[in-house]
Amino acid sequence: MANLKEIRDRIVSVKNTRKITEAMRLVAAAKVRRAQDQVLKSRPFADKLARVLENIQSRVQFEAVDSPLLSKREVKSITLVCITADRGLCGGYNTNIIKKVEIRYAELVKQGYQPNLILVGKKAIGYFQNRKDRYVIKSTFKELEQVPTVKDSEGVTNEILAEFLSENSDRVEIIYTKFITLVSCAPVVQTLLPLDPQGIADKNDEIFRLTTKDSKLLVEKSSIENSDSEKLPSDIVFEQSPDQLLDSLLPLYLQNQILRALQESAASELACRMTAMNNASDNAKELASTLNLTYNKARQAAITQEILEVVGGSAV
Repeated sequence: MANLKEIRDRIVSVKNTRKITEAMRLVAAAKVRRAQDQVLKSRPFADKLARVLENIQSRVQFEAVDSPLLSKREVKSITLVCITADRGLCGGYNTNIIKKVEIRYAELVKQGYQPNLILVGKKAIGYFQNRKDRYVIKSTFKELEQVPTVKDSEGVTNEILAEFLSENSDRVEIIYTKFITLVSCAPVVQTLLPLDPQGIADKNDEIFRLTTKDSKLLVEKSSIENSDSEKLPSDIVFEQSPDQLLDSLLPLYLQNQILRALQESAASELACRMTAMNNASDNAKELASTLNLTYNKARQAAITQEILEVVGGSAV
């Protein structure tokens, strides 16, 4: 009977665990929707800003534009911005980003550059701070909102601008997780600085849209519409010089790029957590079913044994 009690207790434990993982899956699904809404709200501004910059650049392409964020100098020091999560239980999300940063860092060292790190998220901070003898850490950011806002991107943007404008860093790259589907995301490396005004608006840029169909979560993608009709009039006169315009708009564009990376990372983290918790719930359900079968077999064997003992005793 002690064996039956152990199996029964384990069944109860597995069922309680499944309740927790299922609740975490539902919470992650709800937060993915919030992340989607945040991306959709910031999309019109990002698209309009990119188009304005592209149009201004097309108007001043024959003029000398001297902007600090566009200056390309000899590259000696490179800053890598790494974006991870503050929490775990999201599958291989954090591990994949950290591995990508390690590979990129090793590549730069091998090529003779001097890389350093700006870390976002407790997981990256904890990992690389335990290896300070191998990595140079410039600054860290943690405990950001799980659905990032402009306020969250300001601190990271200011740190990046300070490093680049002071010439402590000649190039800035950001490594984050690009959201693809609810079950797929990929670490990517994107160059932030120096900015290239040519083709700032990506025609193939996509945005995800979380929907439900037949009680299942699905992801639909839509491409950013081409805005060729929104060209600046040829007779427009700028009160400010091109340098002043670009110096005002390029920091906004940079901050928007960082915000977009934070939002993509947040959506990827929540999608990975939802998938991980869904798998955990399925495994718990399967394990509970197996334990129930084992329990019933053991209980039937115990009952059979008792009957045999009773029959044997009466025969004597």
